[in-house]
Amino acid sequence: MKLNELKIGVEKKIIQIEGKGALRHRLLEMGIIPGTIVKITKIAPFGDPIQIHIRSYELSIRKNDAECIIVED
Repeated sequence: MKLNELKIGVEKKIIQIEGKGALRHRLLEMGIIPGTIVKITKIAPFGDPIQIHIRSYELSIRKNDAECIIVED
């Protein structure tokens, strides 16, 4: 399941980061790494961006970036 498919308030563990190059590197630098628990806290009215809670802080990412993050089912 991809991160952008999660409902608000559901916690899941990150399994894999898809993508290559700069996008993957940027996500990893932000602390989005496999094994970390992530939860969607807010979604903008038109669906982009998505606010997530990860590692005790809030982070907003684009919906396209969230599609590259695979979480457990």
